[in-house]
Amino acid sequence: MINYHFESDFNTINKDKYSNWIRSIIQSESFNLGTLDYIFCDDAYLLNINKEYLNHDTYTDIITFDYTVGKVVAGDIFISIERVIYNANKFNVDFVNELHRVMSHGVLHLMGYKDKTEEDSLVMRQKEEEKINMFHVEQ
Repeated sequence: MINYHFESDFNTINKDKYSNWIRSIIQSESFNLGTLDYIFCDDAYLLNINKEYLNHDTYTDIITFDYTVGKVVAGDIFISIERVIYNANKFNVDFVNELHRVMSHGVLHLMGYKDKTEEDSLVMRQKEEEKINMFHVEQ
C-alpha cells in the first residue's frame, strides 16, 4: 500500500498514476510492496526531522526511514517540496523531473542502493534515471 500525506500546500499529484509508477519501480528490482508512506512537507518540517532523528542541522530534500524486511519494501519517505523546487532551479531541470528523481531515490534507498561513496552515487544516479524514464511508459 502506498499512502500520500501532505504537510504543506503541495497536493497536486495523481495518486493512482504515481502509485502505479512506484509499484513498477519496486517490481523492476524484484521486490514486493509493503507499506510505503510519502510525506510531502516544507523545509522547516524536514529540518526539524533532520535535527530530531539524525542530529543534522541542515536542509535536505529527502529523508527516508527504512522498514524494509527482506524483499518487502516499506518505509516513510519525507520530501521537502521547497527543496525540490530549489534543486530544480539550481540544476536547471523541470520541477516534475526533480520530484520524480527524489521520489525514486527514496524507494531505491529502501531496496538497498546507497549514495555515500562516489561509486555508489554513480549507480544511484543511473538507477534514478532508469526509474524516472519508467514514469513515461504506459502502465
